[in-house]
Amino acid sequence: MPLPKGKKVYFSSDNHLGAPTMEESLPREKKFVAWLDEIKEDAGAIFLLGDLFDFWMEYKTVVPKGFTRTLGKLAELTDAGIPIYFFVGNHDLWMNGYFEEELNIPVFHKPQQYTISGTSFFIGHGDGLGPEDKGYKRMKKVFTNPFCKWLFRWLHPDIGVRMAQYLSVKNKLISGDDDATFLGEDKEWLVQYCKRKLETKHYDHFIFGHRHLPLEIALNSKSKYTNLGDWIKYYTYAQFDGKTLRLKRYGED
Repeated sequence: MPLPKGKKVYFSSDNHLGAPTMEESLPREKKFVAWLDEIKEDAGAIFLLGDLFDFWMEYKTVVPKGFTRTLGKLAELTDAGIPIYFFVGNHDLWMNGYFEEELNIPVFHKPQQYTISGTSFFIGHGDGLGPEDKGYKRMKKVFTNPFCKWLFRWLHPDIGVRMAQYLSVKNKLISGDDDATFLGEDKEWLVQYCKRKLETKHYDHFIFGHRHLPLEIALNSKSKYTNLGDWIKYYTYAQFDGKTLRLKRYGED
């Protein structure tokens, strides 16, 4: 992926729009949309690393109500020729064509590898990776099971979406609240995952979300792990100018 002169690549994750309520998340959504509007001037590409919504479920002819400002802005950016890449998180696993068809945004369910202006990246949401997170790994098997998804779709959307939103906010195993504490490098399972990947192939940067913590950790002298934080408490994102990756907070230089 060549990066034209003067352009930058942006990375963002974990907005959890709709949580704990649509009304309470609206100011956060407006702030995120304002950021998208600002970066469109020099964005060569935008990577959204999951949990954009606190819950998202696509039925055959129905998607969750709301998020008009965000969806409209994403459509505006892709219509202007800015490529956007979306990686599903543990809250928006159930994407099934809407982003691709309506917004021209490719959706990935697993981490992907990219080379941008000669710099190698390994990118994903981060859930279910590494030696731990065992409870979520078991739950994810249920969430992604075709039969379970088929059963859920038989619920009327008014019932299914409301039930899922309630569980998403209340259940810490689903919402990931327990992950929002730095454990130390030796106990950070995503750090351990990155180090294992480096045993077989070099990457300059590993970029993940999911942890809700802005983190920059050197894995060795040539490789770095970055966690993007969130748009709930930190309002952080990463910016790559073709040479340097920087973790930044929206509203600060």
